[in-house]
Amino acid sequence: MLPSVAKVLRLDAVRVGRPQVVAGAAGLGAEVRWAHVGELTDIAGMLRGGELVLTTGVMFPAAAAGLTAYVDALADVGAAGLVVELGRRYPARLPGPLVRAAERRRLPLVALGHEVPFVAVTEAVHAMVMDAQFAQLRASEEVHRTFHDLAVEGAEPAAVVRQAAVMAGAPVVLENLAHQVLVFDPAGREPGPLLDGWERRSRALAPAGRTGHDARSGWLVTTVGARGSDWGRLVLLGSGAAVRRHGVLLERAAATLALGRLLDRDRESLERQTHRTLLSGVLTHALSLADVALRARALGVPLEGRRLVGVMLRPRGGRPSAALDAEARLRDLTETVAGAVRSRGASALTAALDDGAVGVLVSLGPYEQERAVLEGLAAALAGAPPFVMAAGTSVGALRDARRTLLEAAQVAEAAAAGDGGPAPRGYYRLPDVRLRGLLHLLRDDARLQTYVERELGPLLAHDAEHGTDLVRVLGGYLACGRNKSAAAEAAHLSRPSFYDRLRRVERVLGVDLDQVESCLSLHVALLALDAVRP
Repeated sequence: MLPSVAKVLRLDAVRVGRPQVVAGAAGLGAEVRWAHVGELTDIAGMLRGGELVLTTGVMFPAAAAGLTAYVDALADVGAAGLVVELGRRYPARLPGPLVRAAERRRLPLVALGHEVPFVAVTEAVHAMVMDAQFAQLRASEEVHRTFHDLAVEGAEPAAVVRQAAVMAGAPVVLENLAHQVLVFDPAGREPGPLLDGWERRSRALAPAGRTGHDARSGWLVTTVGARGSDWGRLVLLGSGAAVRRHGVLLERAAATLALGRLLDRDRESLERQTHRTLLSGVLTHALSLADVALRARALGVPLEGRRLVGVMLRPRGGRPSAALDAEARLRDLTETVAGAVRSRGASALTAALDDGAVGVLVSLGPYEQERAVLEGLAAALAGAPPFVMAAGTSVGALRDARRTLLEAAQVAEAAAAGDGGPAPRGYYRLPDVRLRGLLHLLRDDARLQTYVERELGPLLAHDAEHGTDLVRVLGGYLACGRNKSAAAEAAHLSRPSFYDRLRRVERVLGVDLDQVESCLSLHVALLALDAVRP
């Protein structure tokens, strides 16, 4: 780190001149890149920024406007400060216009009350600058070596982000292009405030270029990606020059993350990549059926003249903490399923699909029993992490393979969203998801949403306005088979109180709960409400 003006003023070579800061104290933290001795009034044209200018002031203009222009020129070019030795031009104090201009531009103005050999000052400053530059080189080499080792070791993204936070001494966040946090390290700080409202704060960042400093937040941001495909951003939280100087560190960490992602992708075997290409070709019609059949046969998975069954498996359980975790879970499940298929001696295409599921197209021989193969596959997966397995209706031709795969996908999605018991036989089929599953599959249909609002809208509005729980009361009544006593007991309410609430439901909705058809319609609407709610 380059020395600041304040640090330079503490050098012995400067202290002998009894330095006094007479203006611009707010800029004493500016970094000094060099010390320059000059008496010319147009010296600004010879500077590049970061210089500490040393002068006796003998050539300074007499007019106030000239002194002001001199200070403005230094400030405009980015000079770190101005040191004037008293004695030759100014015996006791610096002129007021010079002082006022320096204060206005926050340019440190230092008066030396005793004569000082400027050559001694420049030697001392330059030695300090060179030491700082060597330290930066050593730090840069350490950064490159550290992240090179992490890349060679195939370190996980969390380890890369953690190392960046340690070396920068500040929190680091890896986000995706939707501004959702994938991995973060708070660098010892409380993570709650760090991530609170992250998406909103991240969207406000406007760095210049692939790596840039955001002026409003003070954060440093770099894009993460490779081969022309960006997939995230790495953000270093902090402020000031302490953050800006870590540009190389952040870029090296981003490059390691990008390389790691490429390696993860390449770890997928060529066989698995081919399986995924063929399954995607069937689902999206990206490949002709003849091409799919030919390439599958070359893989040892005959698809022509066979009965085909589509199977879909979705990870079950809590939502992963980050997208990277979801990818790892899906990759692991894919390998587990592929191993189970091999262990059962089955012939199938197996691959992870883009919607977060593992797809399997089972090819059944003339003597293989469909149910035995599927139950055997489910049994072989019994020790795997929680998942939902669903099978479509078997088909007799490759041209219908897409239908069985889509049916399996829909059943798996409905089963994963339902709250039913364990899957019969270890996997679900279309009859198993029943009405609740059907409604889940139709949840995005505007007609179903309209139906829910027509049947339950007034009751939902009443609960929202009055803070009541009439929707829950209605659901409990219908779930108990319209047995009022049982429903009241389940709701922990006295029967008179429960009956009164049912009468309020009837008034709000304008229905008669003694009519079976009305209750059936309302029960379907309640199930549909569960499906359409996020």
